[in-house]
Amino acid sequence: MDKKKVVITGGTGMVGKGVLYECLDDPNIEEVLCLGRSPLGMTHPKLKECLSKDLMNTSSYTEALKGYDACFFCLGISSFRMKEEDYAKITYDLTMVIARAFLAQNPGSTFIYVSGDGTDSSEKGKVMWARVKGKTENELLAMDFGHAYMFRPAGIYPERGIKSKTPLYNTFMPLLKVLYPVLKALFPKYLTTTGRIGRAMIYLVGRNYDKHVLHTKEIEELDRLSKK
Repeated sequence: MDKKKVVITGGTGMVGKGVLYECLDDPNIEEVLCLGRSPLGMTHPKLKECLSKDLMNTSSYTEALKGYDACFFCLGISSFRMKEEDYAKITYDLTMVIARAFLAQNPGSTFIYVSGDGTDSSEKGKVMWARVKGKTENELLAMDFGHAYMFRPAGIYPERGIKSKTPLYNTFMPLLKVLYPVLKALFPKYLTTTGRIGRAMIYLVGRNYDKHVLHTKEIEELDRLSKK
């Protein structure tokens, strides 16, 4: 595998930070640019940061996106108590703005979007977040990327001391840490880790894979392939 350069959004979040750690550890990744609003609070020889208070304004960062092989889009928010319009502004509008800016600078690149199990590809279901995520996935897949993959993990176990920005998630973390081996054995198709997600993403950069919407089962398989 040739050395790659990648962009990560949502690097301060649970999934994004897990993906970032895997990229920094991987010898095949030579550079990581984290695009976001808040500083990561860490340094590394491979790591660059591009901070913008208004990510909808691509003029503040579009040039910084040039020259990358892939974008790992891990930015997202919880839909809890949110109106659809407000949720869509971040989940759909912002995603598309950044995706278009990235593609314009990097034709033929790879784009990987972290969605979620239960996403509604029909865009017509009763669950608000699932419709919005489905619309986002559909439009990303229709764009002219060299490779586009939608990740739909179900349960995610954060490794390496990573914490979620969702307080409720962190409340149950001590219990999940104890129960994870048992739960993984009982429900292997529904549980994965931040590290496995990151390694699966890295493996897919520039590669053809027979599925473009990937659930936990496929993410786990890609993680295994990455180690061969």
